[in-house]
Amino acid sequence: MATDEERIALFVDLENLAIGARETGLVFDVGPIMDALADRGRVVARRAYADWTLFAEDRRTLTQHNCELIDIPQRTGAVRKNAADIKLAVDAMELAYERGFVSTFVIASGDSDFTPLVAALRALNRRVIGIGTKGSTSALLPPACDEFMFYDRLPGVVELREARRAEAGNGARAGKGTKQVKSIDVKDGPRDEAREPAANGKQGRSGGKERGGRSGAAGRQNQDLQEVQRVITQTLAGLKQGGADPVHASTLKRALLRKDPTFSEGDYGFRAFGEMLRSFESNKVLALGDGQAPGDPSVDFAEPTGGDQFELLRETVGGLQGDDGDVPLSGLKDQMRKRQPDWSEKDYGYAGFLQYAKAAAAAKAVAMEFDEDEGDYFLWVDEDDHEHQAS
Repeated sequence: MATDEERIALFVDLENLAIGARETGLVFDVGPIMDALADRGRVVARRAYADWTLFAEDRRTLTQHNCELIDIPQRTGAVRKNAADIKLAVDAMELAYERGFVSTFVIASGDSDFTPLVAALRALNRRVIGIGTKGSTSALLPPACDEFMFYDRLPGVVELREARRAEAGNGARAGKGTKQVKSIDVKDGPRDEAREPAANGKQGRSGGKERGGRSGAAGRQNQDLQEVQRVITQTLAGLKQGGADPVHASTLKRALLRKDPTFSEGDYGFRAFGEMLRSFESNKVLALGDGQAPGDPSVDFAEPTGGDQFELLRETVGGLQGDDGDVPLSGLKDQMRKRQPDWSEKDYGYAGFLQYAKAAAAAKAVAMEFDEDEGDYFLWVDEDDHEHQAS
């Protein structure tokens, strides 16, 4: 077992996180937190504090991720506002003294009352990561931590926020209609991936069972490879954001196993993890370099050649914007998937579509700005570039 990876203890102030998530229209899910921590090390302790009679709906996601539920009942007539906070702080300090191998403490709360706890843990030479929602996190807590992550910006949470913003944005524009923008009909987007195999299966049985079965199996295999490729790029992005540079194949494999202990490259037809990485390198998704050992190469994202990773975005925006219009970000991903149904920004290591669009704007593949009146980003391709692309 490797000895250089972080040992992490997670302490969740559920009331603070759950209420903060609900204020932004989300339902709290500990899964994105566990995925983000898996990129940073092994989570050796995980505890969540709440009165579970008040947060019964949140128990499922926590128990699915093996969190110990610490019940702090809110007794009638008693003042117990900070009972969960006190219990969390006491347990964290006790663990710091009793478990010297725990190198990182994660305090999942935006409450400034935990600032003294953070200071005490850092005084014991422990690294402290804070997690809170953007709208309910005190301004005092993030500067006290070694690292602070906003829950609503984590991969997985970002996707849900973008989907809901897209729905709200499309509804708002239907009422306003003030900008000269070519409309995007999300209803004509790609069909539900879970339903397509069933439909294809029916067609195959009625016309040619053997041929339909073979093509269906090949399609599922390609889909599985694409899914694991996206998991690998997301994990690589998390490792690099956590400060690991360079990232070696062995480090990446350990991070994948922390997310899914059942992961095996053999399930996808590869004899070794390096062989799987070389396959993704041939797809121009990853780039392998010399590592610390012959069988442990360094892994990085492939450099885009000729704007490959933004080409579909440019084509879609250029085709929708018309002569003098621009295209709203909401619904744009659906339009790209009409042209290429299996496309995803995760293939390139981006946490969400907004991050991908901002990267495209930074690379000058498209232009983008935020419209406060519309409450959405708008993209366009410069006229000269658009004409050059069309020619």
